[in-house]
Amino acid sequence: MILDGGLSNALEQRGHDLSSELWTAELLRDAPHEIAAVHRAYFEAGAQVATTASYQASVSGFVRAGMTIPGAEALIRLSVAIARDVRDEAPGRLVAASVGPYGAVLADGSEYSGRYGLSATELYDFHGPRLELLATAEPDLFAVETIPDLEEATVLAGLLDEIGIPAWLSFTIEGEATRAGQPLREAFALVADTDAVIATGVNCCAPADVLAAVQVAHDVTGKPGVAYPNSGQAWDSATHTWLGEPSYDLGLVPAWIDAGVAYVGGCCRIGPADIAALAESLA
Repeated sequence: MILDGGLSNALEQRGHDLSSELWTAELLRDAPHEIAAVHRAYFEAGAQVATTASYQASVSGFVRAGMTIPGAEALIRLSVAIARDVRDEAPGRLVAASVGPYGAVLADGSEYSGRYGLSATELYDFHGPRLELLATAEPDLFAVETIPDLEEATVLAGLLDEIGIPAWLSFTIEGEATRAGQPLREAFALVADTDAVIATGVNCCAPADVLAAVQVAHDVTGKPGVAYPNSGQAWDSATHTWLGEPSYDLGLVPAWIDAGVAYVGGCCRIGPADIAALAESLA
């Protein structure tokens, strides 16, 4: 199953400024047709899954930006509706409702550390309503992604089983640990018995770190793997820029698949042209 690539970089290539705290979610309010255009571009490139523009979307974030609570809730549901409409233009496509970590809403780079100073109850109270809102829009599955920390993953796994919509859950990692520094074997063990999690793996990490991680994921869970790293560049949250050179090499992908990956794509800085090349390489 070929996933799409980064939403933010594709929107930036279309001329949009994403420097606000709402990031891509701002265009749910201001230019939803542009989000649809990016979903369409990825499908035309060969992706089979559209990941919604809800990664950084939250009621609290929209309210801080001056919206009412009902208006904010409507935009979160709209993220799925946009992708569903584009999905329905051709058969065999899926919509994955993106569920990012709490740190994504803070827009301060803390999704790459997992240290928010919140209790499990506070994380539950944040994620639960958002998952329920997305569920009411009827996505095909959840993409619970860029999770940096075992504590947050534990809360999300429990919520996913409560809601019952199939999901993949992917960690953001550095080397052989989560971004919070916890062993990957412990991280993947958290979702091994979560019925709603149908696949697990990694995203928004260096391409070179994928193989060892998905091998651990498959060994621990026995579930299909997910792999959609970023370009290999590093995000500087202080300057809001990407540093370094790309290292996403299609030659790495066959080994990921041999290790059990069933869902493969790209994350930040991977665009429609990259997904087209991936699709062609796997044809």
